[in-house]
Amino acid sequence: MGRLVTIRSSRYGLDIELDPEADFDVLLRTLSDKFKASARFFKDARMALSFSGRTLTRTEEDAVLEIINDNTQIDILCVVEQNDKNEPMYRSIVEHALTDMSKKDGQFYRGTLGKREILESDSSVVILGDVEPGARVVARGSVVIVGALYGSVRAGAAGDRDAFVVALSMQPKQLCIGDIEARRQLIYQESLSIKGPKIAVVDGSRIYLDPLVD
Repeated sequence: MGRLVTIRSSRYGLDIELDPEADFDVLLRTLSDKFKASARFFKDARMALSFSGRTLTRTEEDAVLEIINDNTQIDILCVVEQNDKNEPMYRSIVEHALTDMSKKDGQFYRGTLGKREILESDSSVVILGDVEPGARVVARGSVVIVGALYGSVRAGAAGDRDAFVVALSMQPKQLCIGDIEARRQLIYQESLSIKGPKIAVVDGSRIYLDPLVD
């Protein structure tokens, strides 16, 4: 048997590799010992977390998060989903979001926003899920969607034209940044021509789409 638990750092946070065959309670004890021994290295860190090696249930993820909370001062901002064909893009988006949020306050929302649901934020927000048709997001800062955008988003709601919107797929019903509203048809056409994650920014008096990663 190889290592039961391996903790690796990455640009966006931590990856915890867990032995796929070991008893989960054994893994938790091993993980607790490792974090106790290395707690001083992670003091007051804010980061995202991912798992590899085995698929965890939500209950098991929560147990790991409790171990981290009890033994360190790490602030886990979000858990990056695993075993998904879009995982490399997910990680790129989360890394981009964490870089921006290191400069200001921000929040994470885990889950898909469905029809008639509204998410409001006094800062920037990262949504780990889709924004479906009929859903609405309003944020004073930037909006990062680790999923698809089909509903409505208003970033920079207090008039900040430097805010941006990021999504894996971007076909919004309505998109506003600051006091600028995007032309829906132009955004749709630009979205079709760009592969991978997209970022919407204000340039002059118009909102443009660009690839998030060159």
